[in-house]
Amino acid sequence: MNTQSSIPLAEFLRPKEIKDIVGQEHILGDGQSLKVAIDSGNLPSMILWGPPGVGKTTIARVIALNVEAQFIPLSAVLSGVKEIRESVEKAQFASDHQNKKTILFVDEVHRFNKSQQDAFLPHIESGLIIFIGATTENPSFEVNSALLSRCQTYVLKTLTLDSLTKIIDKIIDEHKKILIDDLAREMILTYANGDARRLINLLEMLINSLKLKVDGVINKELVNKIISDKVRRFDKGGEQFYDQISAMHKSVRGSNPDASVYWLLRMIDGGADPLYLARRIIRISIEDIGLADPKAQTIALEAYQIFERLGYPEGELALVNAILYLSLAPKSNASYMAYNETKAFIKEHQQFDVPLHLRNAPTKLMENLDYGKNYRYAHNEPDAYAAGVKYFPDEMNPIKFYNPTNRGLEIKIKEKLDYLKSLDDSYKNNQGKK
Repeated sequence: MNTQSSIPLAEFLRPKEIKDIVGQEHILGDGQSLKVAIDSGNLPSMILWGPPGVGKTTIARVIALNVEAQFIPLSAVLSGVKEIRESVEKAQFASDHQNKKTILFVDEVHRFNKSQQDAFLPHIESGLIIFIGATTENPSFEVNSALLSRCQTYVLKTLTLDSLTKIIDKIIDEHKKILIDDLAREMILTYANGDARRLINLLEMLINSLKLKVDGVINKELVNKIISDKVRRFDKGGEQFYDQISAMHKSVRGSNPDASVYWLLRMIDGGADPLYLARRIIRISIEDIGLADPKAQTIALEAYQIFERLGYPEGELALVNAILYLSLAPKSNASYMAYNETKAFIKEHQQFDVPLHLRNAPTKLMENLDYGKNYRYAHNEPDAYAAGVKYFPDEMNPIKFYNPTNRGLEIKIKEKLDYLKSLDDSYKNNQGKK
């Protein structure tokens, strides 16, 4: 193992052949799409999409080795137009003078802006470069459609426990005098949470902590000592974040309290901002419960305010109470649908003036122009309802945007609206008899 004493463990372990890559058998196994493309030498430009630490960079490097291509890595975080231009010049030189292909690998390609992404297009089309972009974000949203259409997208999966165990075994086999007990192994796998890079970095720290000993054992106590921050991997701005938010929201909508609280606490455990989660909880109360239980909004808002005052860890329970209440509350998206339908209608249709009887008349001139004329004051009417009054513009027929459900308080709301409609119908019938 002395051969790698000055080389980071992750680099030392980086595979050189496809068969040595751990995981991703769905695209790299025999007969699978990417493996076939590599073996045939007929490589497309591609986007490798997956969570951190699943082998995107490794796959790109191994492909370059297998097809004997020049490998030029760029980071979209650190590179700009200058680096892109220099890379294209290197590719041109390799093509003209060495008869060699070039794989241009762009890590975090989603961080390049549109013009930077567009800069690759002519060189992909001409065949000068084989473009490989790596991203943790959904390329449908983060990669320009022009670039995406010229690339094959391969979805990489979070590494399984079996795959991570193989990596642990390989590392321990390289260090003959170091052992690892079962409990420590389980803790390391949990901490890695599907991320090989995270696992390798932790094992490197554990091994280095034992390097002064003739032999050593990685145990629970040592792992606890090295892992001072037990926050699991959580990409606060990435795909995983929105996937887990979606899972929490849909669990509440599906009236499953156990799953709802699981996703909430998993995100808190992973480092998500609790106040952001509290805002999402308020949104859920508005969108999926609405007037079926107006108290849900109050409880959600109070949970936000309680966390603001208490913080960790006491405030977390207020968020748990809110998410459980929302899960068990009657569900209605009637308000949300009314909002969307009304907004769409206003955008698509002509805007008409306010009817004269609904206008305010604070001046004599406005009175003379019939502002407010024949307005019926609802409080002076039976049931405080002016039956038969039209509140839409004169040029529009009334439209029913809000349709309450038969759940929760909306049962009563529906009864009230049906009663008011019967008053309107009765008023119209009486007017017709006059």
